[in-house]
Amino acid sequence: MEIIRSRQNELIRQFIRLGRDAAARLQAGAYIGAGEKLLREAAASGAEILCVLTAEPPDGVLPDGVPYRLVTPELLRAVSPLQNSPGPVFSVRMRPMPPAGALSRVIVLEDVQDPGNVGTVLRTADAFGIDAVVLCGACADPYNPKTVRASMGAIFRQSVIRTDADHLRGVLGPLPLYGAALTDGAADIRTLPKSGLAVAIGNEGGGLTQALLSLCEGTAIIPMRPCAESLNAGVAAAVAMWEMVR
Repeated sequence: MEIIRSRQNELIRQFIRLGRDAAARLQAGAYIGAGEKLLREAAASGAEILCVLTAEPPDGVLPDGVPYRLVTPELLRAVSPLQNSPGPVFSVRMRPMPPAGALSRVIVLEDVQDPGNVGTVLRTADAFGIDAVVLCGACADPYNPKTVRASMGAIFRQSVIRTDADHLRGVLGPLPLYGAALTDGAADIRTLPKSGLAVAIGNEGGGLTQALLSLCEGTAIIPMRPCAESLNAGVAAAVAMWEMVR
């Protein structure tokens, strides 16, 4: 097999676009991952792996029929979103959105801009069997390489829906929505129904917007000591999801 050596190669240019540009990922319906562990996770999860770039022929990692191309180590490092990564780097098809009416437990994130937090929420949602993570407003791109890495493979299994406040109710259908917010009359999150609901978490700086709160049937709080600061968005989402399945 011929080794790709040029950054001007069209396949290499495509990988670079997928790594750097959210619009290019959305248009292609694909994203990239890096590292053998993540590649094994993608294969084990049944993700549709489109192509693999590697400096050495893959050894028993790839399902039958997955194409791969050999590249120089220098080019692989240039393409990889990880610093000093030996590869491989691979592209994956985005999962389809879940069908309407199939949602029972949902976590909604609004304006959570840190890729690490969004990736952590995806990882936790996958662990607890949450039907979907809905990203509303200016959330980090779930297919950003940093988010993909933070999800530890959950991105290959977890349903993700991106929307805005105007269309959120249509996404959730009949599910009641509760916002995590410190308001008069906010319920203890432990008293909410254990299934058949959605819980919204805002960013740590501003919390949920009024536009999203206006869509909520009620608000809920996570009981904490009075002197404590608000929880990290990823931690708050984890508590909410645990309460959904406890």
